[in-house]
Amino acid sequence: MSIEEEIDGHFRNEFHKGMINLIYTTNEIHFEFLSYLRTHGLTSQQYNVLKLLRGFGDAPRSIDFLRNRMLDKKSDMSRIIDRLFAQDLVDRVENITDRRQKEITITVKGMTLLDKMDDCERHTDGLLKNLTEEEVQELNRLLDKIREKQPQKQE
Repeated sequence: MSIEEEIDGHFRNEFHKGMINLIYTTNEIHFEFLSYLRTHGLTSQQYNVLKLLRGFGDAPRSIDFLRNRMLDKKSDMSRIIDRLFAQDLVDRVENITDRRQKEITITVKGMTLLDKMDDCERHTDGLLKNLTEEEVQELNRLLDKIREKQPQKQE
């Protein structure tokens, strides 16, 4: 269904339509993904932290390390870690050399939860099921291009 039909709207130009279409589509996909995560009691930020911890191995990671790799760069990392800690999904230990820093590791319970959620990866892939692999590659190329910083013109 076209974006015009989805929201019964009209657009100033193709750039406006593209922006609205991108936002609308992202919100639709994100809502479906969040609904899946909620069945496991997680937010997308919490899931992101657990995946990072599992993906980078057994070594403890700092909050800054995690923050720099988050999909949502404005996440309140301390609060996310607090909630994961309260659920016994991560451990946090003060850094011996810098007490302001915490070293974060995923717990056995956190690993078990992620193992149960491995089908989440397949579910996530399915959110783009209407596209071929080549179309997804083109989508990735275009999204990367959108994020490229344009040099400021001198006046």
